[in-house]
Amino acid sequence: MSHDDVGPRAVKRSVVFLTAGALAVPALAACSADEEVSKPVAAQDIAPAARTLLADGGTLRWAVDAVPGTLNTFQADSGAATTRVAGAVLPSMFRLDTNGRPEIDQDYLESAKVESTEPKQVVVYRLNKRAVWSDGRKIGADDFAAQWHALSGRDSAYWTARNAGYDRIEKVERGANSHEVKVTFGKQYADWRSLFSPLYPKDVTGSPNSFNDGARTGLKVTSGPFSVKNVDAKAGTITLARNPRWWGRSAKLSEIVLVAVPRDQRAAALAGGKIDMAEIDPEEAGRITFAAGNQGSTSLRGPSGTATADAASASAPAEPSGSAAEPSSAEPSSAGPGGESGASSGERQTLRGFALHKSLEPAYTQLALNGSRGPLSDERVRRAVARALDRKELAGLVLKPLGLPVVPVGSHLALSGQDAYADNSGALGEQDTAQAQTLLSEAGWVPGGPIKEEKKKTAGSEEKKSSEPSQKKSSEPSEKKSSGPEEKKTAGADATKAAGSDGKNAGGDDKGPRNEPGDPAQEHDQSGMPGAYAPKGTAAPAGTTGAVVAKDGKPLQLRFVLPSGAGSATLRTVGDRIARMLEKVGIRTEITKVPDDSYFKDHVAAGDYDLALYSWPASAYPATDARPIYAKPVPAADGSLSIEQNYTRIGTDQVDQLFAQAIASLDGKEERDLVRKADARIWAAAGSIPLYQRPQLTVTRSDLANAGSFGFQTPVYENMGFLKKGARPPASPSASPSS
Repeated sequence: MSHDDVGPRAVKRSVVFLTAGALAVPALAACSADEEVSKPVAAQDIAPAARTLLADGGTLRWAVDAVPGTLNTFQADSGAATTRVAGAVLPSMFRLDTNGRPEIDQDYLESAKVESTEPKQVVVYRLNKRAVWSDGRKIGADDFAAQWHALSGRDSAYWTARNAGYDRIEKVERGANSHEVKVTFGKQYADWRSLFSPLYPKDVTGSPNSFNDGARTGLKVTSGPFSVKNVDAKAGTITLARNPRWWGRSAKLSEIVLVAVPRDQRAAALAGGKIDMAEIDPEEAGRITFAAGNQGSTSLRGPSGTATADAASASAPAEPSGSAAEPSSAEPSSAGPGGESGASSGERQTLRGFALHKSLEPAYTQLALNGSRGPLSDERVRRAVARALDRKELAGLVLKPLGLPVVPVGSHLALSGQDAYADNSGALGEQDTAQAQTLLSEAGWVPGGPIKEEKKKTAGSEEKKSSEPSQKKSSEPSEKKSSGPEEKKTAGADATKAAGSDGKNAGGDDKGPRNEPGDPAQEHDQSGMPGAYAPKGTAAPAGTTGAVVAKDGKPLQLRFVLPSGAGSATLRTVGDRIARMLEKVGIRTEITKVPDDSYFKDHVAAGDYDLALYSWPASAYPATDARPIYAKPVPAADGSLSIEQNYTRIGTDQVDQLFAQAIASLDGKEERDLVRKADARIWAAAGSIPLYQRPQLTVTRSDLANAGSFGFQTPVYENMGFLKKGARPPASPSASPSS
């Protein structure tokens, strides 16, 4: 399960110790000097092939997490599958290219540009004259106007999850002819390209009833290379059929069937021949590669077409070199006798016909620090936590075993390849143990200080709620109890004794495998590596940590909440290594594992954590989509705290002002520079620390072309297809499909 799937388009003030001037000089100078155009860290991997090599027809069975509750992407319960359907069956005025930058979709638009800025911003869309809905009606201004009315926020009868940008429009009308749409803005809007993508027909947006309910279980009128043929929630499938009214290049596939398959069951579904394409977790990649590799197969390949021994190592036990990967069900210990995979010979034979495509998702994983309570309300402590982290080492844990580039993310607001990207991490600084300890000392947390011993917890105390009340806010429900037991372990509990009364660290390395925190099946780590978990009450080995820092007789201890599900092994591995890094500067971490279904809602969103790991997707429109994530929390009328999507509860007036200026700038360079400046200040506030871009691993049938790990790019559904018998795709992964 990916709780990391939180999207920026979904639905106590920190104390700032640095002055505006102190932030502006080092951070913004570096940012404004960076004028180079960045490139994606990893290329997409989709087995590109010319359309002439593809057979006409065939059904692609594509795994999704679940059949969505709605096919309306503008409703709160829409999900990734909703977006996938919309991409295949609805118009988008702009789509993303391989660099994550918006470009006109020429199937729908001849042009779109700002025609005037004074007295008001006016954008004119010139539509493709052949663009029609599946019922034969021309796409036109009525559809644009109906969508604007539904999403403007002015009519509360429409149940919308977002209206950003649409609320700035003053009017939508026909232009010089029926193929032109004229949009006039009441307030200038830099990210106007984000609007009307997707565009729903007026049949859906024209009334509250049709908007709220009409598009939940089907779309009668569409306009794309495919149309919605059937939605069967009971069977867990959505069937998309080739659209006979499509005026663009005809879809090569006859049908695409989206099949609901949980991530931990996808390897079995692939092996059983039930699906043809699935995005999988690293653990599953290792299992599949291991099963196929035992038969001498090299068909599970990476971007270069070579066999992926690296993928198999993603699930192997970690090596003392520090490049360890997460635990996995595909480890040799879980295989059958003689190291054979548990799969049957028939399943192994099936797996030989699949390919593994590797790239990076347009999303990054971050360490979030809750600044609304406890020690982390002090910016110096947050900055100390950040300076204790070796972000490259953490990225290596996840990416190196998969053969992907180990490059830490340098921005909160964009990823390498996008216009707004610049590495602003210098505003906070790289890993530096001495600096981290200095910051803690300045905040009053000193090593070797006296610690008042607390009463020992009873055996049942591990399932009690945290003694600190969680913050409530108007935009989220108040905190609920976890739906399952919490498992806790404290790192560095006896570090002061281990380091000696003088508080000095005797040295030693921080490498080697370590069991998952709180694993009830493991009382201690059998590896004997420094820092391994031992029975409760056992002192840590000398040389593994710094002296615990304390203030007023209390140690600095942070509650680190992590999900416990099988699909979250990567997060737990990274969390475990972070805890060890914090031990080195004297910070204790109490690692608490909670059920997946309560992790985000009951802990992250409810503010019931000190440290947490989760991901944000990158956006081509950060001024619009990232603003609510970093907006300064404000008191609501009922006395609660309104945080929008700022789950760290850390924000500043300066960041808010920079976003406001960026969203209103029609100068592309100025908007980019303002976004970069906002990012530098977000780094300096140390509310969240970007770590690594998430791996994107997709298994497909080896004869499926133009499909796989898309990276930034919007999938081109009409170019997906199966190779003709005897056809071979180009050797170069950089080839692009052509008509």
